[in-house]
Amino acid sequence: MTNAEQAFRWLILVVKLPADPSRHRVAVWRELRKIGALSLGQGIWAVPEVPVFADGVRRALELTDSAGGQGVTLQASGRSDQDAARFREMFTAARSADWTEFLADCAKFEEEIAKEIRIAKFTLAELEEEEQSLERLRRWHRDLTARDVFGAPEAAEAGRRLKQCATACEDYAERVFDALHTTDEDLA
Repeated sequence: MTNAEQAFRWLILVVKLPADPSRHRVAVWRELRKIGALSLGQGIWAVPEVPVFADGVRRALELTDSAGGQGVTLQASGRSDQDAARFREMFTAARSADWTEFLADCAKFEEEIAKEIRIAKFTLAELEEEEQSLERLRRWHRDLTARDVFGAPEAAEAGRRLKQCATACEDYAERVFDALHTTDEDLA
């Protein structure tokens, strides 16, 4: 690792919240998880110091303040090349876990489409449901891509799988429209 890589900056958030009510801790936790912050321990979180994380960090600190808690944001970098590499590895491992979960949902989506084709459930309502599921996958992919600062190895496969899901949904849509426009005379 070069000195330029070692100098990569991180934001470390130290968040202290009252024990009760727990909804405040949960709200801050959800916000930090949503942006992909790396949990380093109880109340200590880290994100790369890049613009994609700025709004989420701001929201988490606002939630902390509004709950009567205290939040401190520090800048950090690895003290050595080894420290910097380890931090980067930890963050990338968390993104890899996110991508693995995404890939599992892509598989579930493709299985669902295959099942609907197998049972010939060609309705507009089912098509709309599948299109909503595909749109959720697209949003999720966009969010994961934005916070995958260092490029986890699973990202490329996730892009391919999302395209496969879109192709499967398009095929299903064609089958639905064919079924809806088939007349009794066409069947004879």
